[in-house]
This record gives sequence, C-alpha cells and structure tokens, in this order.
Amino acid sequence: MITATTLGRQPAATSTWQHELAGAITQPLALAQALGLDPGLFPAAAQAGALFRLRVPLSFVNRMRPGDPADPLLRQVMPVAAELAELPGFGPDPLAERQAFKAPGLLQKYRGRALLIATGACAVHCRYCFRREFPYPEQIGNDALQQALDAIAADASVEEVILSGGDPLSLSDARLRALTDRLAQIPHLRRLRLHTRLPVVLPARVDAGLLQWLRSLPWPVAVVLHSNHGNEIDASLQAACARLRAAGATLLNQTVLLRGVNDSVAALSELSQRLFAAGVLPYYLHMLDRVRGAAHFEVSEGTAQQLVGELAASLSGYLVPRLVREVPGAPAKLPLAPQFPPWKM
Repeated sequence: MITATTLGRQPAATSTWQHELAGAITQPLALAQALGLDPGLFPAAAQAGALFRLRVPLSFVNRMRPGDPADPLLRQVMPVAAELAELPGFGPDPLAERQAFKAPGLLQKYRGRALLIATGACAVHCRYCFRREFPYPEQIGNDALQQALDAIAADASVEEVILSGGDPLSLSDARLRALTDRLAQIPHLRRLRLHTRLPVVLPARVDAGLLQWLRSLPWPVAVVLHSNHGNEIDASLQAACARLRAAGATLLNQTVLLRGVNDSVAALSELSQRLFAAGVLPYYLHMLDRVRGAAHFEVSEGTAQQLVGELAASLSGYLVPRLVREVPGAPAKLPLAPQFPPWKM
C-alpha cells in the first residue's frame, strides 16, 4: 500500500479527509514513482499536466496496480501526450454550457431542475472532464451565489436543485449546511441531488459531520456517484455507501464510457455488479463529452451500442445503465438504443 510516508510526507497525527486531500499527488513524476513505473512511459506528461493539473488522492492511488502503465484507474488521471492534440470537434465547452447560464453559477439545461456550481474544486482531476476549461472564477463567490439563489426562488417551476462543480463534497460540512439552509428557504424546492466523485476517490469524506448534514436536510436526497471501473469499488467505498444509505440518501451511479478503461462487456458487467452489491444503482453510461484533450478516450456510438446490447443480454435489467449522449439544447439526455447480439427464436 502507498502511504504519505512512502512518498516522503509525514502522515497527519489525526487523519481526516481534509488531511488526505492535502496529501494528494499533484506531479506526474511522483505518481509514476509511487506505482513503480518508468516516467519515460509518459512522455509530455509534465506539459499536459501544466494545461490541466494532475491531482489524485492516495486512497485512489492505492487501488491502482503497481507496475501497470495501462491500469484503468491510472489512465483516468495521468496526463499524457495525446491531450496536446488539437482535433476537429473537440473544444473547450463541448456542452455549450456558457449558453445555459440562468444566473452566475446556475445552469438550467432541462425543465424542472437547475444545476448550481457550488465550487470549482475537485478531489481528483479526471483527464476527460468536460469542465476542464470551465470559467469557475466568474461563477463562484458570494455575489454569484446570491444571484443564483434569487433566480431559483423566482422560478417556481424549479423543483430540484443539483449541486455540482467541481465537486460539492469538497466543501466543508459548515459551508454545505450554510448553502442548504439558504435553499431551504425556497418553498417550491422538492428534491436535492448531489453529483460527486469524492466518496469514490476519498471515502473518508463520508464522515460523521457529512452524515449529520444529510440527515438534517428537508428534502429527499439523491447522491449520484461517478465510478468508471469495478476496481474503484473496494471495502472503504462499500462502507462509505452503506453510511450514505443509512443517512437516507438514494445512491445512483453515472459512468463515462472510456476507451482503454471500461470499453468491454467484462469491465462494464463487473462495474454494475460491484455497484449493486454496494447498494448503488447503475444509472447512466455517458458517451464522452468531446472536450479538448480527451479525444483518445472516445468510443464510437456503434461500439457503445453493441457493448450495452451485450450487457443487457447477460445481466438483469436493473444492472444495465442507460446509454446516453448529452446534446446542447436538447430537452433531455438523448438515449442510444442498444444493439443486441443475434438470437434464435
């Protein structure tokens, strides 16, 4: 197991999720060395990392296979030379989110719900992140938050608020409570949703303070996790999911289909089964959002449809996530029909 001491850092006297987050690896060389890999296997990693910085907590690194440069968890976080390629159709704002602002920090793409950018911070920097060039400084702050809350309060059709970012659980419990206390003053809100990867990469975040906050909320809460591979689901994440469920949260998962990470029936099947065993329902399988720097992760629609067709032919329906693509301006995420393997009557 890799520890802070292994990497030349002294562990904190009292381990908390904040201490673990502060000890995250931020340099490609350090990540390669921690896994016993030759840094020469990752040419231009420093250059790609300068454009979008590496960040990965040790608890996630500990789930990677030492000595394997193709490890599916490592591929999600290590900067690589392919990110430097400029390719047609891949840009800084693949979902045209700059056109969906209802107020600073408030996106409304679909009827009945609005997405609040709670923070620009994440515990892990995923190389395929569609918001890797998002203008966070313009959308976050006390003035922006007040304008966003005013916009929600003025629109009675908004029944659900989605806390996103960044990752909303990178905020302290006190800041989360202050935010939801203000949302609780809006009478037409009926549901709260959290989109987060933090419990996956840093299960210690699901601590007593967070659970107390969840139990205090006046609405039903859906926590939408983001896990892409079965190897991410270890005992610590299973325990964190059990704590979230005990606090009353409904747990869903959304996955991004990524070439070289989970683009096989075996990988997707194992992920769904491990999720369900942890009390999490597979929800969406997203086609890659075509953000600049992520083209090497793209899987074709035809291949994706065949994968989901084969998955549906081998698993119970509730274990098969919906394959979707997000299209700017569409009224909802667009489902892609599975392509089933041949069968006999």
